[in-house]
Amino acid sequence: MPDHSITSLDALSALYPNPVAPASVAKEIDHIDANYAALIAASPFCLLATMGPEGLDCSPRGDKPGFVTVRDAKTLLIPDRKGNNRLDTFKNILSDARIGMLFLIPGYGETLRVNGRAELSCDPELCGGFEMAGKLPACVIVVKVEAAYFQCSRAVVRADLWNPAGHVDRRTLPSAGQILQGITARNTAIETFDGEAYDKALPERVKATLY
Repeated sequence: MPDHSITSLDALSALYPNPVAPASVAKEIDHIDANYAALIAASPFCLLATMGPEGLDCSPRGDKPGFVTVRDAKTLLIPDRKGNNRLDTFKNILSDARIGMLFLIPGYGETLRVNGRAELSCDPELCGGFEMAGKLPACVIVVKVEAAYFQCSRAVVRADLWNPAGHVDRRTLPSAGQILQGITARNTAIETFDGEAYDKALPERVKATLY
């Protein structure tokens, strides 16, 4: 069979011969300006991409709109909220500071991409500025911005992402309990997992452990 792998820049360029649109280059800046700050302030959800010795990770972060704070044009602050304690993102940052962020805003087609370098801080004063429901984050991710640019709306439009009519009926997909039960059932070293009980307790557990 012929090999259709793309293994060189020349081969890649042959597939995409059109020059980059000027706007695609002009929209990238090395800081957060007033317009990009407005997008971050409106966003309740972002994805963090990191890498480290154990591999790649892309983790969701979400809270009230504006939970990511623009401290200044070159610095973003992300409070850590209660999660699963896998610490994949944090372990990666400790070994490789590079980070990529993708901000989404419900009802808004464009997304915002931010690349930079991150560090972790447990400074009491810094954490104190992110108190929610009487609880403080264990630490704050401090991101030094190196590049920021918006992504056009084509992907969101194609996905019809914000259309409520496209929302999936959860009953048509496996639940968290069913997924865990299926995985543990294939591992004889793990005790039998009660997926139904897990699903029944999950909504209240999530509600009680948001912060």
